[in-house]
Amino acid sequence: MPTHPFSRRTLPVLLASVLLAASASSLAHGPTRQKVSEKVTIEAPADAVWAKIKNFNALKDWHPAVADSPADKGNAEGSVRTVKLKDGGALIETLESYDDAQKKYSYRAKDGGALPVTNYTSTLSVVADGGKSVVEWRGAFYRGYPNNDPPPDKNDEAAIKAVTGVYRGGLANLKKMMESK
Repeated sequence: MPTHPFSRRTLPVLLASVLLAASASSLAHGPTRQKVSEKVTIEAPADAVWAKIKNFNALKDWHPAVADSPADKGNAEGSVRTVKLKDGGALIETLESYDDAQKKYSYRAKDGGALPVTNYTSTLSVVADGGKSVVEWRGAFYRGYPNNDPPPDKNDEAAIKAVTGVYRGGLANLKKMMESK
């Protein structure tokens, strides 16, 4: 009978060592890209909803947490928007793409500013659904603390919670504004 290089006793030890090494390397892995997507259906035509949100500097006109949102070049790609929050926080965002015909634009913020995120990208779009509109706000980002063992206020959960709150708050207010006309 041929002899096997591993005995019945050494095989479980070897397997346990391999699994431990694999799990340790996964724990050493840095942050992963997180994604949030929120949608709302609004009882108003897509053109009317888009007219309300289409300008890159219009965030102040429909988001309840925003005090001001000037954009230095309007809707031109590369325009920089300074979002000043009512609670005193701020964010600096750059318009990456703008498509009036498709009713959508995308922007980026390297530093999350008031949000516990980094390398944040987002797209806001409006799609017609009969006489209604579906507004989608989606984003992708990394947590605010890029290294292992982030503090609770800059971990993945905090980042997801903050971005979700921004999107839900804005979309709920937009729905309320557009449907009360």
